[in-house]
Amino acid sequence: MTVKNASVPYDILNDKSRRKILAHAGTQMMVEVTFDKGGEGAPHRHPHEQITYVAKGRFLFTVEGEDSIVEKGDSLYFPPNALHGCTALEDGVLVDIFTPQREDFLK
Repeated sequence: MTVKNASVPYDILNDKSRRKILAHAGTQMMVEVTFDKGGEGAPHRHPHEQITYVAKGRFLFTVEGEDSIVEKGDSLYFPPNALHGCTALEDGVLVDIFTPQREDFLK
């Protein structure tokens, strides 16, 4: 399966963030989330494993109460049910990989 990024529409999350559902099949899903400076991913938890890659920008992540600043090229792992959220310190793009797929994103 090939997914051309330019052909995937954004889902608008709020005034400073938007998401594209990219490749997804079987038990995996890849999602691109674009943030304007100051955009936030509200703290949340889910039963999926998640790996996040910082494709552009700098972000402050809080994972289970611990803060870290990440930038282009860095990655993070979130185990199932870990409380996590982020704030974009500048315009940026995150690439999230989930297993199993986030069925709630596909509705």
